[in-house]
Amino acid sequence: MPLLIVAIGIILLLILITGFKVNTFVSLIIVSFIVSLALGMPLGKIVTSIEGGLGGTLGHIALIFGLGAMLGRLIADAGGAQRIAMTLINKFGKKRIQWAVVVASFIVGIALFFEVGLVLLIPIVFSIAKELRASILHLGIPMAAALLATHSFLPPHPGPTVIAGEYGADIGLVLLYGIIVAIPTVIIAGPLYTKIAKKIVPVAFNKTGNIASLGEQKTLQLKETPGFGISVLTAMFPVLLMSISTIIDMIQKSVGFKDNTLIEIVRLIGNPSTAMLISLVLAFFTMGIQRNIPIKEVMNSCTSSITAIGMMLLIIGGGGAFKQVLIDGGVGDYVSKLFTGTSMSPIILAWLVAAILRISLGSATVAAISTAGLIIPMLAQYDVNLALVTLATGAGSSICSHVNDAGFWMIKEYFGLSMKETFSTWTILSTITSVAGLGFILLLDASLIIAGVLIIFISIVAIYFSGFNRSKNKNNVLDI
Repeated sequence: MPLLIVAIGIILLLILITGFKVNTFVSLIIVSFIVSLALGMPLGKIVTSIEGGLGGTLGHIALIFGLGAMLGRLIADAGGAQRIAMTLINKFGKKRIQWAVVVASFIVGIALFFEVGLVLLIPIVFSIAKELRASILHLGIPMAAALLATHSFLPPHPGPTVIAGEYGADIGLVLLYGIIVAIPTVIIAGPLYTKIAKKIVPVAFNKTGNIASLGEQKTLQLKETPGFGISVLTAMFPVLLMSISTIIDMIQKSVGFKDNTLIEIVRLIGNPSTAMLISLVLAFFTMGIQRNIPIKEVMNSCTSSITAIGMMLLIIGGGGAFKQVLIDGGVGDYVSKLFTGTSMSPIILAWLVAAILRISLGSATVAAISTAGLIIPMLAQYDVNLALVTLATGAGSSICSHVNDAGFWMIKEYFGLSMKETFSTWTILSTITSVAGLGFILLLDASLIIAGVLIIFISIVAIYFSGFNRSKNKNNVLDI
């Protein structure tokens, strides 16, 4: 019964969001109330549970999320992201232009949330494609792959940041493992998959796209933007601080030396909230004061960034409320008992649950947070790496983006694709990111190394033969 109630709740959530077009946050709160009643929770505890889930989730990530949004907007408004992209494109040259786009999108994607990075980089991709007379999709697929991977695996993006907090995982370790997983995943889902996509839907690579809906773009001359080195340093600074702290902790555990004042200072600086604050202050100088931009204009960029993420914060909070209802209503304990004695790894289970919720709900962030409500009670039974469970949840929540996901429609409209072409490019790309990501996560888990190799091998072979067989079909009919 508990799982049936959850299934009905998810279906109701899907109907409210996609059928009746009810705001996602409002839908989450309504469904949280209905599910809590159906689960038989005491009436006096329902509101407390919902408020606790909402507040607990936002209390952990609001600071990181808010500071991260400000940092990303400052880098974008000052032209730092433009400088990174254009410099790498010029250095790599025409023959390796895809790799330039991948590297630039990966660096920019660490600092900027998915939608912001997409809107910022698409005009640059269009401009470069026009100048080189290349297909916009030839550059667009690697760009989208890099942005999706950073969104799914790397803090301070909402999914991995929230889930790390819910699972109690070390966010610095999530970041280090996330980079290890994201890099090869981007290569497979980006440049390598582009070759297959050209065989599946060759017509899509002739599309010219349309970015008129983005409005007039703020363009800067390259000489007006910050230097390449300082732009990369500013974007990567929180990553550097958190990584240094994590590496010091790992060395301390291996060597066994005791805590001292220096170690405590390093931990404080490497704490995600502290790292984001220090990085933002650095950006005030590198992206503003040093370039003679008035502090008022710098603060306006910060204000506009928070305005843009206000609803996203509420949606994350609503997801936290739904998650808490699942825990307090006993669903998590039920799932835990259901899988007692099973040989299934929590890593695979977290990926599977997140994947099902992602396909059902559309929102990767909501799917990831809701997964925590089902998985957390199980974790006490296993000696498992919580950072890897966090990444597996992020991987599952990126799978099979389709018509109930805003990203699907953004890709379709900006690149001027048909529905079939969008399924053949973006939907498959997101699925490859999810499956390949899981494979590399399993490789990091020593006990499941064979399973990881098999999943990656089978995925690559399946993708290759799928593209090979479809390329023989002159009508290029894609069966979805």
